[in-house]
Amino acid sequence: MAKLPEYSDIIHAQRVLRGVVKQTTLEHSKSFSAFSGADVFMKLENLQSTGSFKVRGAYNKLHALRQDDALQNGVVCASAGNHAQGVAFAARMLGAKATVFMPVFTPPLKVIATKNYGADVVLEGDAFDDAMAAASQYAEKTGATIVHAFDDPHIIAGQGTIGLEIFQANDAIHDVLVPIGGGGMISGIAIALKEMNPRIRIIGVEAEGAQSALNSLKMGKPEKLARMQTIADGIAVKQPGKLTFEAIRKYVDDIWVVNDSEIAHAAYLLLQRAKILAEPAGVAAIAALLNGKNDVRGRKVVPVISGGNINMGLLEQILEKGMMEEGLRARIAVLIPDVAGELKSIITILEKLRASINDISHERSITTVPVGYVLVTITFNLRESDQLDTICKALKGKMKQFEVLK
Repeated sequence: MAKLPEYSDIIHAQRVLRGVVKQTTLEHSKSFSAFSGADVFMKLENLQSTGSFKVRGAYNKLHALRQDDALQNGVVCASAGNHAQGVAFAARMLGAKATVFMPVFTPPLKVIATKNYGADVVLEGDAFDDAMAAASQYAEKTGATIVHAFDDPHIIAGQGTIGLEIFQANDAIHDVLVPIGGGGMISGIAIALKEMNPRIRIIGVEAEGAQSALNSLKMGKPEKLARMQTIADGIAVKQPGKLTFEAIRKYVDDIWVVNDSEIAHAAYLLLQRAKILAEPAGVAAIAALLNGKNDVRGRKVVPVISGGNINMGLLEQILEKGMMEEGLRARIAVLIPDVAGELKSIITILEKLRASINDISHERSITTVPVGYVLVTITFNLRESDQLDTICKALKGKMKQFEVLK
């Protein structure tokens, strides 16, 4: 039966990965330090090869399989994207065939990237667990070796090299915040860091709509969630593994929970303030830090930014919402007579007040719009947060019936 890796296994994994993966930056953030009151150092695994930490565990696992001559029939895995790319990358590096089963909701860019690394991709099921079941059936038919996304000692040891790098870069840290999906990354990091300094707090962060680790801890054993709902697809796992649950229970000091709004705003702030692009799962730790899930003031804190493979459509929504929350973009709905010149009068007001129009849409057919009128929705960018109040006053002065849309 598989056992949790030891510290020595993580040291060995670091040697295996040398020259294959990047030793990613531990970057100090003045902005997030000011926001949180902590001294914040971000571990930027979004800059890793394949865009996420997953390549560490995947390569370490496949390297071990090659040593045991277990790659002849290829490898198979299930993944929402990042593990898939890690396995595909590692297989190409080691000359093995890789087949990847991905849930049908997987963002197209992750599917394309996985194929570009040379893997065969099969879309199956609505969640990771469904894809995993299909991968298991494929392994039985073909003899391919399953590379589990998290519940494997070589995978855990590979992810644990992140902990080694954090400590080697800054041995005075107090807290490390790690996103939790299946638990492979936090397990490896915790084993590594607790060996080097047991006083370092290891804090997991889960999405509110996918609290499998926290739920399992409450139940005292790995428990499967009935359903999940979160934009952080990279940590949307219904059940932690047996090994990872054991590691979380033994080494993790606390688990904090963040909701999708907090995740989206953290992704926006990370891009705007730090010029760092990360996916929703990758920013969970920053979201917990920014939203005061616990008091970290005065402490040296490392949030792990675990991945940067974001769906472009979702990124567009995050940016739109973030700009509106910060008062840099606004949207109004104006009911005007459907005659020439009415729309121009509104545009003139916006132009005079130096608001840059981003989008205009018209609606005549819905029942709430009276005959002879048109509902115009205008999205515009603002130079400063109080500019919207000035625009609203100007519209009222022109007797326009309007609503500011949130």
